[in-house]
Amino acid sequence: MTASAAATRPDPDYLPFHPAPSTPAYRPPAGAVDAHCHVFGPSDRFPFAPERKYTPVDAPAVTLFALRDLFGLSRNVIVQATCHGTDNTAMLDAIAQAGDRARGVAVIAPDISGEELQRLHDGGVRGVRFNFLKRLVGNAPLDRYVRIAERIGALGWHIVVYFESAELAELAPFVRALPGTVVIDHMGRPDVAAGVDGDGFARVLDLMDSDERFWIKATCPERLTVAGPPYDDVVPFGRRLVEGFPDRVIWGTDWPHPNMVSHMPDDGHLVDMIPRFAPTAELQQKLLVDNPMRLYWPEGVA
Repeated sequence: MTASAAATRPDPDYLPFHPAPSTPAYRPPAGAVDAHCHVFGPSDRFPFAPERKYTPVDAPAVTLFALRDLFGLSRNVIVQATCHGTDNTAMLDAIAQAGDRARGVAVIAPDISGEELQRLHDGGVRGVRFNFLKRLVGNAPLDRYVRIAERIGALGWHIVVYFESAELAELAPFVRALPGTVVIDHMGRPDVAAGVDGDGFARVLDLMDSDERFWIKATCPERLTVAGPPYDDVVPFGRRLVEGFPDRVIWGTDWPHPNMVSHMPDDGHLVDMIPRFAPTAELQQKLLVDNPMRLYWPEGVA
C-alpha cells in the first residue's frame, strides 16, 4: 500500500454507513427535501483535508442520490463536513450531478476571494456553516466567523450553527449577534436524558422564541438518543420543535452519519420517524417541502 493510500484509509473505529437501508413505510409528500446530508470523497478524486480530525469511509454522491430515490425524496441539501475542510469541491461536484435538485452549505475561509464566493453561489451554495464543537474544531474561531458573516451578506446566504446545548449559555450572545437567517443544527444537540424541560433545550427554545431569524433542524435522533433505536426518547424534542415553530423547522437524514460511536442507523427507519415528529399532513408539508424550499430554492424551480 502506498503512503497516500494509507493516509486516506478510514479510522479503524469509524462506523461505515448502513449497507442496505430498508424501504420506509412512510412516503413523504411530493417535493420533499433531505435538508441535511453529506458527501465524502471519493478520496482518490476529492482528498480529505490534511488538518481533519477524522478520516471517514467514502460516501459518494451516487449513493446519496440512490437513497433519495429509495425514500421518495426529491431534493438534497449537502452540508460541508470538517473532513473536507474549506475545499468544497466534492460538494459542488455532487450538486452539479443533481442539477437543480441539490443545494449546498459551505465551509469557507474569511479571506476567500469574491470570485470564489460567486463560484460557490453559482454552484448552488446558499449557506455557510459555523462549527462550535470542540472535538471537531477545538476553540471555535469566532473572529473568523464574524469576518465570514460579513462577507456572505450580499449573497443572501444564511448561517448554520452547530453547537452543544450545554454551551449555549456562553455562545448565545455571539449567535444572537450574527446577521441574517441563522439555522441551528440537530435540535441544538440537547441532553436528551434531561428531558424537554432540561436547561440546555430550554435555552434552544428561548433562542428560537426570541427572533424569527432563527430556524432549526429536527434531525439526528440516532445521534442524540440515550435509549437507542427506535429513538423514542428523542420524539418529544422533535415534536416540540415541529409544533412550536412549524414555519422555521427543516429535516434531514444526516447521511452518512459521520462519527457515530454506538451504532449506525438504518436510514429507512429515520424516514419513518418523520410522522412521529410531524403528526399531521400539514406539518409534514411544511417540514419537508415548504420550509426547505423557501430557504434553499427561494427563486423556485423550473
